[in-house]
Amino acid sequence: MAGRIEDYALIGDMQTAALVCRDGSVDWLCLPRFDSHAVFAGLLGTEEHGFWRVGPATPENTPVPLADRRRYRGDSLILESEWDTPRGTVRVTDFMPPRDGAPQLIRVVEGVSGRVPMRSSLRMRFSYGRVVPWVHKVGERTVAVAGPDSVWLDADVETHGRNLTTYSEFTVTPGDRITFTISWQPSHKEPPPLPDPEGSLEATADFWREWVGHCTYHGPYREAVVRSLITLKALTYAPTGGIVAAPTTSLPEEIGGVRNWDYRYTWLRDAAITLSSMLRTGYREEARAWRDWLLRAVAGDPENLQIMYGIAGERELGEAELDWLPGYENSGPVRVGNGAAGQLQLDVYGEVTEALHLAHMTGLSRNDYASLLQIKLINYLETHWNQPDEGIWEVRGPRRHFVHSKVMAWVAVDRTIKLIESGDADGPLERWKELRDEIHRDVCEKGYDKERNTFTQSYGSQELDASLLLIPQMGFLPPDDKRVIGTIEAIQRELSTEDGFVLRYPTSGAEAGVDGLEGDEGAFLACSFWLADDLAMIGRVDEARKLFERLLALRNDLGLLAEEWDPRLQRQVGNFPQAFSHVPLIDTALRLTASGAYGG
Repeated sequence: MAGRIEDYALIGDMQTAALVCRDGSVDWLCLPRFDSHAVFAGLLGTEEHGFWRVGPATPENTPVPLADRRRYRGDSLILESEWDTPRGTVRVTDFMPPRDGAPQLIRVVEGVSGRVPMRSSLRMRFSYGRVVPWVHKVGERTVAVAGPDSVWLDADVETHGRNLTTYSEFTVTPGDRITFTISWQPSHKEPPPLPDPEGSLEATADFWREWVGHCTYHGPYREAVVRSLITLKALTYAPTGGIVAAPTTSLPEEIGGVRNWDYRYTWLRDAAITLSSMLRTGYREEARAWRDWLLRAVAGDPENLQIMYGIAGERELGEAELDWLPGYENSGPVRVGNGAAGQLQLDVYGEVTEALHLAHMTGLSRNDYASLLQIKLINYLETHWNQPDEGIWEVRGPRRHFVHSKVMAWVAVDRTIKLIESGDADGPLERWKELRDEIHRDVCEKGYDKERNTFTQSYGSQELDASLLLIPQMGFLPPDDKRVIGTIEAIQRELSTEDGFVLRYPTSGAEAGVDGLEGDEGAFLACSFWLADDLAMIGRVDEARKLFERLLALRNDLGLLAEEWDPRLQRQVGNFPQAFSHVPLIDTALRLTASGAYGG
């Protein structure tokens, strides 16, 4: 049985990532990329589907205890877990060095006190736990081979095979350091070079120290902001600049439910807001890399803009179900690929244009094709903004005229008008000013419920939607507009949980709701941060700060957030860690810091 979602730590090398549980088990790792097949898929099944546990030795068929302490080493992705046992204390350090060749996961076992018996249990299963590899020795090394993949194990201690698992048993005393490394390599190539665990550890620590040193935020929430920035960096695919929404697939939005999706791709929306947060905190190089990724992915075809792409810009992301995996806590189906890639989501045009606008405003070097792309996007929106779409939440029900989509279409036109007015692009300025006014008027007439004094999820509907909280943040209406205040208060009344966190929209339990799916979901963390932003914008800064600090308290002990919070079970749910949760955390911290609305 996998641990609770918040029991996991993230380590990664900016090309893939692993999740390490409190008991020292790596239960998720895809090699060599975020979107590759998993070598360890126990997270979505059982130990039969692959895991690697390093921890104090226990009697057969008894669980390994959870670590007594764990932390990241300073501002890095180097994980340190410590166990206090009756025989002494031991530390395990886990990390993935930024890649220069074969991807590696390195584990260092260090004796702290006493004499502690230890065990490494390594069960590799390729193709998401479906394929048992051929495991054999090549000299002092152990290699697992299946089809195009090979994974090499290098260890300082003897290993042996039993029950299709590779074991090591050893004892550590103070000062002992025992290292284990797995390295991936295409199976037709020569073995990867022998690892240098100690040198790699030093280089990894240097990398993160240097990278964090560029952060320009030094406010009261620096610890939370820096950890979120490190997480976002870890979700960036270094070779291309693409940013995955999360490194996992099918972690459920409702335990036991069907709302399970593959997030190992680059959503334009998520990536655009990630870029915005990085620009605001001093990370221009990441912004430049993402802009270059965007231009390659969209290429010369902005009329067919997808909402998401593969991390190298791939367009085909066909969705399939892995029926041999039971799912996290039996939450099936397990899905890979994402059929939402073909949806029409008009808000994406606004998010992309807003990101390009911010890059321009913060002095990122001019790119003529980026300006041309922005003009082409508006040419498309000019004749398509008034169509129904699937909206920001990727509903699998019928298309609607979602208010948030129209607002973001307005944002796209507004920011492009500003680009033209700055002299950095040419376009039909007066015509697009009229278009901007037309969209604004349409939303205010058709998306606003005068009797309840609130904007609604879609034209003609009674439902609310948390994405409406972005109306003042995008500048569509000023924060003191009575319609904005009315919408904020309506969302607090109708979409908030007892803890004050925010649901995305109403769901219908066993009935199919507006999104075409059965079941419910947790409070959506991004929306809850948006509410804190809005409360600060309308002058309720103390309320905003208290909500923000309650949200910070939901992070696990390492500062990580999944997509949602289940208020009934009091636990994190959804894919983990989630960029769309960490980005608004950063943005809200910046807003509260600027307003002086923080405690202590």
